[in-house]
This record gives sequence, C-alpha cells and structure tokens, in this order.
Amino acid sequence: MSNLELPLLVAVPIVAATLPLLFGLKFDEVGWPVALLATLVETGLAARVVGRVYAGERYFHQLGGYDRQYGIELAADGLSAGVVALIAVVALLVLGFARRAGPRRNSFYSAYLLLLAGLMGVSLTGDVFNLFVFLEITGLATYALVAADRSGRAALAALKYLILGTAGASLYLVGVGYLLLATGTLNMAELAGTLGSEVAYTDPMVVASFGFVAVGLSVKAAVFPLHTWMPDAYAESPDTVTAYISGLASTVGAYALARLIYSVYTVEFFAAVPLAQRAFVAAATLSVVAGSVLAVTQSEVKRMLAYSSVAQFGLVVAAFGLATEQAVLGGAIHLVGHGLMKSGLFLAVGVLGLAHGTRDVGGYANLGYRSPVTVAALGVLLLGLVGVPPSIGFLGKWYIAWGAVEAGAPVVAGVVLFSTLLTLLYAARLLETLYFRPADDAEPAGPSPTADGAVRSDGGDASADPDADPSVSVGMVAVTALVAALTVALGFAGPAFETLLAPFMEVFL
Repeated sequence: MSNLELPLLVAVPIVAATLPLLFGLKFDEVGWPVALLATLVETGLAARVVGRVYAGERYFHQLGGYDRQYGIELAADGLSAGVVALIAVVALLVLGFARRAGPRRNSFYSAYLLLLAGLMGVSLTGDVFNLFVFLEITGLATYALVAADRSGRAALAALKYLILGTAGASLYLVGVGYLLLATGTLNMAELAGTLGSEVAYTDPMVVASFGFVAVGLSVKAAVFPLHTWMPDAYAESPDTVTAYISGLASTVGAYALARLIYSVYTVEFFAAVPLAQRAFVAAATLSVVAGSVLAVTQSEVKRMLAYSSVAQFGLVVAAFGLATEQAVLGGAIHLVGHGLMKSGLFLAVGVLGLAHGTRDVGGYANLGYRSPVTVAALGVLLLGLVGVPPSIGFLGKWYIAWGAVEAGAPVVAGVVLFSTLLTLLYAARLLETLYFRPADDAEPAGPSPTADGAVRSDGGDASADPDADPSVSVGMVAVTALVAALTVALGFAGPAFETLLAPFMEVFL
C-alpha cells in the first residue's frame, strides 16, 4: 500500500526551501509567507498521518515503487506519528512567533524549511543510511540557524556544534557500516529480521555497531558528557531559533535512538548483550544527574534551560534503555512533552527578553506583574517541566518511574525523583524572582531593544515599566500561552498516547 502523505511531508519543505531564495531576487521578506504556507501544508499532512495511525492502519511508502531491498522506504507508526505531530505543531508556533521577533531574511526561512524537511525525514525513514542523510540535513540547517544573527559568538557556537555534530554523525555512519557488513542490508525491517536469526546478536560486528550508533546519536541527543555543543548553541542563537531547535533538534536524536533500539536491534539484543544495556542506562542516568546539577548553578536563563535539556534527554534515553513497556511509553510521552514545553519556555524567555532587555535570573525581578500573561505561561511550563500534575511532564515522568520500578532499577527511579527535586529548585528560584523579589533588587538589565511604535500587549501596566519594549506583539504572547495550555491539556491524554503507541509497544508482548 502506498501513502503519498509520507513523501510529501519530506518533499514539500525541501521544495519550499528554494522559494525564498528564488523569490528573494525580486521581492524582500517573502520568506515568512512561503514558510507559513508550507508549514500549514505540513500540519495538515501530519494530522492525516496521526489520524490514520491512531485508527490502526499500517502506513508506509516505497519511493519510486522500488522494493525495500533496493529502494528507500518511509514508514509511520505510533512513535513516529507522535514526533511528526510535535514537529508540525512546534514549527507552526515558532513561525507565528517569528513574524514579529524575526529574523526576517529570506535565507533564514530557507534554512527553517530545510530543517523542517530533515526533521520529518529522520522521523519517517525506514532505512538506517537515509537516517544518516536526514540527520546531516538537520545538522546543516541547524548550524546555519544558530548563526542566523551573524554575531561572532553565534558563529563560534555554530562552529562548535558543526564539529561535534559531524563527529557524532561520523560515529553513527561507522556503526551503519558494521551493520551492513554483518547483515548485507540497510532496511530497518530487514535488519530486525536478520539480527538474532541469521546473524547472532553477540557477533562482534553487531555489538560494535551498536556502540558506534549509540554514541553517535547520543551526541545528537546531547547526553552528558557529549552535550557540550548545546549550552552555547541555545544561548547564542536568536530567540526564534532557540525555541525551534530546543524543541526538535535533539528530540529527533533521541527518537532515532529509540527507533534503532526497538526497530533494528530489538529488545532481544539487550537480553543477549546485557552489558550494552547496563552501560546505556548508566550513561543516561549520569546525564540526568549532571544536567540537573549544572542547571541549578546557572544564572543565565537560556543556559539554565539548556542544561535542563541535558537532564531531560537523559531521562528519556534511560527510559528507552530500561526496555520495559511502561518505561518506553513514558520515554515516548516525555520526548513529545519535553519538546513542546522547552519550545514554550524559550518562547517565553524570548518575549521577556524583548520586552525587558534581560535574560538573567536577577533581571527577572518582579516581571510577573509587568508581563503577567507571559510570566503565567512561563510558570505553567516550568511546573510542567518539574512534573506537577496535571501536565504532560507529570505523565511522562510517572510512566518512567513506574517502568524503572518494574525493571528492578531502583537507582533510576531514585534519579527520577532526585532530578525532579533539582528541577523544582531552579524553577522555584525563577518563579520567586518573577513574583516576589522587588524590582529594586534586580541586577541592571541590558540595553532594551529599540521600540518600533507597536502597542504594549501583555496586559501589564506599561507606565510602571519604563524599560518595556512595545515591539512584543499580542501574537507572540498568545503563542506562549497556547503552548502552556497544550502542556496542561496533554496531561489528560494518557489513554490517547497508549492507543497511538499500542502497535509500537507490541515488541514487549
């Protein structure tokens, strides 16, 4: 059965990425309308894919009609459909934010669309080599976006990400090479059928391939100590870019890890090579602790949230490594929930930065009364990140902790609780500063961006805030509030997630 929605999800943004540059020869600032049209099409296609997968349909497409032994296969199941939906929703929300916040160059929107295509490709490909190709497309577009404001610090952060990202991709490619030598195929479904039957899981080439693949993708997922590209990339990027890549770039890296473990190596690999599973879970658990501790020590909000991502992705990867039904379900839910929440948090930080000219914790004093809607949304998102119910953050952590107990891994269950307490610590520090620290105690804020004559839009008292920048639009605040509302609403969607992921979870039955 052929399903054109799958190739269109990749092809539409690739074709659209050329249009801003082409039309830019004649028109200025044509990039945003082109990106909006393409992203709306992507959102419609993603909704159709999720609807059909949720209904239990088998969903794949063979490009050019070639059999999967020779051609390229795209496939969607509950896990990939959830990630595709996350990509489409976050891309659309970030685009709404970018309308006022910028950047406005046509080249920026070409990179934005190219990243969208790469993310969709990673989520849908059924071939381990083409997964590498789409990871490279994602990486190249992300490097360009990080340096989008053309500052020296952003260029340095992009170069650092380029070097580490290329090293990670190279390690992944070496692992793919070992898999090809051992099995003679690159298709995920055929690999799963060959490993354990024609080629033993304990074959040295198979074990080595898992090691290279796991380390290479851990760089993409920013697992400690391979995370060092992330704080600089997040802190030095334009706010629009930070919100975009924080919710999606590392998310697809963690998704790729789950896809390779459960669709290629399968759970039987961990049973045959228990040392690989223990090392995988131990590394991820260390990432949770290290990321949480580093986040607590930060005074710059974007860096704090970046280190928070190191901990949260460690939590997701540990869940995938535990290989129990509840843990993997929790990992998948937290993967989607974290992507949504982290994008929303960086959008809120971007609004406050534009309005008040600060991104330091000390500069946030009393902003809860100056930008009440944005700060309320930020508070909801922080509580979701902590795991306070009802929120999707609570839902994911609950299943992960349950899975850790089920797997007989009390250390991982304890780390989930420890990480939650540390997340509460830096979230409470931010909220206390926003609502209870007098503005007179605030550290001097940086220079406020130049106002452009628009109206104040966050419901606060503009006369009481001489530093406020009226360039913050109603739409930017509304997008942030919408993400906060989705974070709470999805906290009630546990049964829907279970239904969507049921076919994927059959590997545990």
